[in-house]
Amino acid sequence: MFNWFKKTAPDVKVAEPGTLGNGAITQFAKSESEGLNSQGNACLGKGKLEEAAVCFRRAIARNPRYAEAHARLGLVLQIQGNMGEAATLYRQAIMLNPDLLMAHLNLGFALMNLGEYQAAEESLRRVTALDPGHADALQSLGVIAAQRGDLTRAVTLLYRVIELRPNNAAAHYSLGGILKDMGRNDEAVARYRHSLELNPDYAEAHFGLGDVLASIGQADGAMASYRRVLELKPDIARVHSNLGNLFKLSHRLTEAEACYRRALELQPDFADAHNNMGNVLHDMGRFDEARVSYRRALQINPDDPDAHSNLLFSMHYTGMSALQYLEEARSYGRMVTKMAGPQFTSWLCTEGSRRLRVGIVSGDLCRHPVGYFLEGLLSNIDPARCELFAYPTNPKHDDLTARIKPAFAGWKPLHGKNDETVARMIHADGIHILLDLSGHTAHNRLPIFARKPAPLQLTWLGLPSTTGMTEMDYILGDPYAIPVEYENHFSEAVWRMPETYLCLTVPSAHVNVAQLPALSSGYVTFGSFNNLAKMSDAVVAVWARILKSVPDSKLLLKTRQLNDAAVCERTRRRFELHGVEPARLLLGGTLDSFDDHLLMYNKVDIALDTFPYPGVTTSVEALWMGVPVLSLRGDRFLSGTAAGIACNAGLPDWIAEDENGYVAKAAAFAVNLEQLSALRNGLRKQVGASPLFDAPRFARNFESALSGMWEKGSKGNPP
Repeated sequence: MFNWFKKTAPDVKVAEPGTLGNGAITQFAKSESEGLNSQGNACLGKGKLEEAAVCFRRAIARNPRYAEAHARLGLVLQIQGNMGEAATLYRQAIMLNPDLLMAHLNLGFALMNLGEYQAAEESLRRVTALDPGHADALQSLGVIAAQRGDLTRAVTLLYRVIELRPNNAAAHYSLGGILKDMGRNDEAVARYRHSLELNPDYAEAHFGLGDVLASIGQADGAMASYRRVLELKPDIARVHSNLGNLFKLSHRLTEAEACYRRALELQPDFADAHNNMGNVLHDMGRFDEARVSYRRALQINPDDPDAHSNLLFSMHYTGMSALQYLEEARSYGRMVTKMAGPQFTSWLCTEGSRRLRVGIVSGDLCRHPVGYFLEGLLSNIDPARCELFAYPTNPKHDDLTARIKPAFAGWKPLHGKNDETVARMIHADGIHILLDLSGHTAHNRLPIFARKPAPLQLTWLGLPSTTGMTEMDYILGDPYAIPVEYENHFSEAVWRMPETYLCLTVPSAHVNVAQLPALSSGYVTFGSFNNLAKMSDAVVAVWARILKSVPDSKLLLKTRQLNDAAVCERTRRRFELHGVEPARLLLGGTLDSFDDHLLMYNKVDIALDTFPYPGVTTSVEALWMGVPVLSLRGDRFLSGTAAGIACNAGLPDWIAEDENGYVAKAAAFAVNLEQLSALRNGLRKQVGASPLFDAPRFARNFESALSGMWEKGSKGNPP
């Protein structure tokens, strides 16, 4: 960011010795100091910083009131990275010459590097007072405005810079970054591309372009941009880490791991890379290693809510007790409360209103399990009882987003806005009840809730587990998933829906239920379409026992991680260790369409649920496709969700109490194909009439739950 103005060296007139009177001594010292200043400028231009510093110091010694020499010495120190001393010298220069533009400008740059943005802004405003069209100052003021969250002003300033300097690649680059933060991705792409037209080797612009392309799902373009950065600057750790993120999104987990390892070789204290490494190890089912990575990220940056959320999410896949989990979650809650600062203690919502203003904060208002569960509810909400406001945290927008958007009175994306700005916006909207639909999953904005922007806050649907936050008043469950004995597992109060806390939207795909596959294949096919990370070692051991107890049976696994050949091979080896030959495993990755996904259930006779983290969306989809799901009853909300699904579907017999019972039930159900076939043929009708798919009924129960919570609170009763 440094910029300096190389003035023409002043003419140095040296008087002949013996001709000077007493009054001419000061003028001689001034002339000598100007000569030294010119020598310093020449050294500075050649990059000889130490020699330049000597010249400037000698110039100041000859003439302590020489403002420009102070400013030039400050510039040398600034280039050397000594921002504090540089700032001191600039201030001295300004005291000597308040109109020395170069000193004000570089003082602003130094203060920006020190993170003193308010003082930097004052210096840069002084520059624009002296020179209203000073492009460098305007550009830096734009960067400061963006840093403060005033993105609209930042854009205005940077457009002004571009008017003044159309070929300024850096200005186009900076504008691209701000437009990206505003969610104006197409404009951001255009600015980055323009920057690269002006400077094809501008590595930072390639990186910015890669980031925005990645955020809008153009993975191939993003990958090309990151690879170009590495051609120009091969040792940038963040680029390797971001490239790893793209591989992870493409389910190329082995390549992603290699990228993160390279990033950490280059920068061992790179907290984000440790966090990303944890994510890919988690997806590969290497949970112990994943937790080590998350904890290392938190050692480096203890106040990183994302790494802490990822750690908490990963803990659901282990044997950690619910109370141990609660303790870890509470530590997260304390952290975000401390980071949030002062909370709102009064609100703008109308206390006696018959219609509740309900805000929904979620990164999954799109083709995602949360979106599929939400769609039917939204289409049946009574607008006379609830006025809905959406606060999407993820810029992703698809056909499901388009379908649900009209249900909301307000649609206010949060992407690119900091927590304080968002909290003030939600507070200003007069929200009565604010819902978190993420928990400790991707794209959560739980720190916003720590500021208490709404008088009543609850978590629902995203993750059936406690957030650990005292500011979260309720967690929404049902009698099956959260029996009374689980109530001490939460930092929130429990509010139970009367039947089920979730209701899946009837799939729009017209995929019919096929006859029982075993009738034609001659063998039983067990199946699981759950995330492979849920397939713990204990699950593999139990499923292997089932396969060995049911002759000729096979196990069909379909999930995104199995797009990676190395992961497939690792999965086969895991079962081989338990005596299951690879031929009995049918492995498949993601498919092109949702219809194809549902059609795969027509190859499964019995779905096997994972534990302790069961399927939710996959289980309800299986039931819709006529495939009964065998689950293991657990000891917390998360695993209790499986029991809730089974009981609401009218299949309580498909819940096993322990691992031995799980194996025994699987074998018993697999023997009676006639009974299994009859169940399959009537299961869609059975579950379609159940609370799991009755969206109007669920909507009335949901509205009543919100009204009940609000009424209780308005009467002064604590949650």
